[in-house]
Amino acid sequence: MSVAVQLAGQHVLLQNVSWPTYQALLSDLGDHRRGRLAYDRGKLEIMSPSLAHERFRRVIGRFIEAFTEELGIAVLSAGSTTLQHELRERGVEPDECYFVQNESLVRRRRRLDLSRDPPPDLALEIDVTKSSLDRLEIYAALGVPEVWRYDGRKLTFLQLTSGGKYGAVRKSRALKSLAPRDVMAFLGRLGTVDETRLVRSFRAWVRGRLEPE
Repeated sequence: MSVAVQLAGQHVLLQNVSWPTYQALLSDLGDHRRGRLAYDRGKLEIMSPSLAHERFRRVIGRFIEAFTEELGIAVLSAGSTTLQHELRERGVEPDECYFVQNESLVRRRRRLDLSRDPPPDLALEIDVTKSSLDRLEIYAALGVPEVWRYDGRKLTFLQLTSGGKYGAVRKSRALKSLAPRDVMAFLGRLGTVDETRLVRSFRAWVRGRLEPE
């Protein structure tokens, strides 16, 4: 195992890491580690999130929670649960992820096993610090049908195609009738108002503009 890249404490890329070593690191670091791990066929990346990253992650997550609450959409919030598949030699920890269409299938689960269980219907990726790995390729290999990607300026909704690649779409499939521009109308105000007021205004917009499914 060798260190290939190290950037100012923000992320480290390790080469030639075996699957058992990856599993051992997950176990040793535990659930309360600050760094996020991603694994792709022998390459292991450990990223340390910045304040900006965490703010975007939490605010967009709160928007999703407000949207599902107001419209009565059943959802299971899985946070940064490790998504991994040994046979595909991939693993990733999303910034946030949610079961929506498949919520009832995992409602009683205490541990997710992608060899048995469906992947989350929606994953959130805050991409303000460039990753050394192709995280979308990892999500595609794990079969995650929808990824929201925010780069600090633009929010893109991506859906997995039959060809195994992600393509940008105008509206979410997991959260029907929600579009990137709807979220950006409020996310663009982050820093000009406090987060409580921002989320409350988004919630009011959901109540006034959208009909329950």
